[in-house]
Amino acid sequence: MELMEAIQNRRSVRKFSDYYVTDEEIKEIIDAARRAPSWANTQVWEFIVVREQELVKRVTETYSESNPARQCSMAASVIIVACAKTDISGCRDGKDRTKFHEWFMFDLGLAVQNLCLKVHELGLGTVIVGSINHEACGKLLLLPGGHEVIVALPIGKPADTGEKRIPPRKELKTFVHLNKFGEHYGKIY
Repeated sequence: MELMEAIQNRRSVRKFSDYYVTDEEIKEIIDAARRAPSWANTQVWEFIVVREQELVKRVTETYSESNPARQCSMAASVIIVACAKTDISGCRDGKDRTKFHEWFMFDLGLAVQNLCLKVHELGLGTVIVGSINHEACGKLLLLPGGHEVIVALPIGKPADTGEKRIPPRKELKTFVHLNKFGEHYGKIY
């Protein structure tokens, strides 16, 4: 699969078949995630692979009650909980070096995107679940201090729903600027 094809066709999946995601597939998925770039190569990510069905249920219970991912997570054969070390990315000499103080979110986002693209390449599906009780999930998974649960990613084989809708995207001219904000870059659109 070509990269642009994967980028254009990857979708959030909220309905899974009963396919069992193999340990080899999980290894490939995590390997893709760990190859993401990070601030000063800090590699702040920690991935907790949740396989045990009772624990899958308990992790899912930390999602917000209205979260549509609750149902698909219960049907997934695995949930990968993406966590981050919070005190090293964006820092030098123990001090924050960025305005936003949460550079670990950017680093983890890069790793999660790699993970999602690999999941898609393998013919599997996932959805990024961020509307969760992060503290309760971290406590449940025995996450140590200095770490935070960021997102949960239920993974499975997409159920054939017949839906292959591609959501619309903004036109380039609505958000690409040349040299200064508001200056259109007409040569690319």
